[in-house]
Amino acid sequence: MFNSKSRYNRSSQYQVKDRRGRVVTVVSVPEALEQVIIGYHQRIAGQRVDHLAAKYTLDEAGFWRIGEANDVMLIESLSEQNEIAIPNK
Repeated sequence: MFNSKSRYNRSSQYQVKDRRGRVVTVVSVPEALEQVIIGYHQRIAGQRVDHLAAKYTLDEAGFWRIGEANDVMLIESLSEQNEIAIPNK
């Protein structure tokens, strides 16, 4: 169901009923990765986190790893930071 690089790839799935009575499949929240911070990126206005992920982690879809390394839930909140922690590849 998920790409092999997705953080949800190994998460368990289960079914629940939503408010309208429909049975839906949900995915459990994965454990946070143990990541080593290799340095910090000085953010320039307009830079996108997926571009930074492609440059530093070699995976443009790995923007979530940068979010976790910076302890943010919403990746957009990194647009307010001057320095962004960069995790290992």
